[in-house]
Amino acid sequence: MLTSIQSPSKISLEEFLLLPETKPASEYVDGQIYQKDMAQGKHSTLQTRFANRINQVGELPKLAFAFSELRCSFDGRSIVPDIAVFEWPRIPLNSQGEIENRFELAPDWIIEILSPDQSSTRVINKILFCLKNKTKLGWLIDPEERLVIVFKPQQEPEIKENQDILPILDVLSDLQMSADDLFELLSFSHK
Repeated sequence: MLTSIQSPSKISLEEFLLLPETKPASEYVDGQIYQKDMAQGKHSTLQTRFANRINQVGELPKLAFAFSELRCSFDGRSIVPDIAVFEWPRIPLNSQGEIENRFELAPDWIIEILSPDQSSTRVINKILFCLKNKTKLGWLIDPEERLVIVFKPQQEPEIKENQDILPILDVLSDLQMSADDLFELLSFSHK
């Protein structure tokens, strides 16, 4: 669950970005600051393993890169998606070809993972906000229900579960998996 950090008055995005970072991260939405929940086991495992899986497919051929807990500030908000995927040409670089610290654009693919007791409403709002700002794909992963709600621009959300194939960014066509394959990333058993 995101908790609102009370401040005597609303602050601007620029003022928010000057504040020290918090652990877990805080987000800025409509003049309010909200602190994210600390990731727990399933959340952390899916976040780490799935971001790694995306990068195994996307990094070497320079197609896309998945960032965990990357601050993205755009259109008056500053959010920290669980996983933000950017197609390679959209990754901000400096004149030396090194990655910039500030990302002032929406990700191409936003992936959020529900934690226990987290409000899905605020997370869905974040995904919809990204879609309005040219994000191509959004996922809301619910590890407890073992389903993924898929969001695409100007389309109704779809629920994917079991053997349903999950849609991914077009540039990552080699990354094919079902909902069951995704949740298999939670397994630590030795089969």
